[in-house]
Amino acid sequence: MLLRHSVEPWPTRRELLTLREAETDPRYGFRPEERPIQELMSYGYIPLDKPRGPTSGEITERVRRMLGVERAGHGGTLD
Repeated sequence: MLLRHSVEPWPTRRELLTLREAETDPRYGFRPEERPIQELMSYGYIPLDKPRGPTSGEITERVRRMLGVERAGHGGTLD
C-alpha cells in the first residue's frame, strides 16, 4: 500500500546563508531590478508584464514594431 503525505514526513530546516555583504559597484553592472532598459535590450530580452486582453503573440508584434526590429519572440505564455 502506498501512502501519500500532504507534507514531508521529516522536518525540513532551511537557513539563509550570507557569505559577505557588499555594495554593487556601478562600474561592474547593476542590481537586476535597477538595470536600465538599454542594457536589458543589449542582453536580448525585456521583462514584460502583459496586460489582460491581447494575446502573447499580439504583444510580441507590438514590441517588434515599437523597437523597429525584424525578429522578436517570447519564451512561453505571457498570461
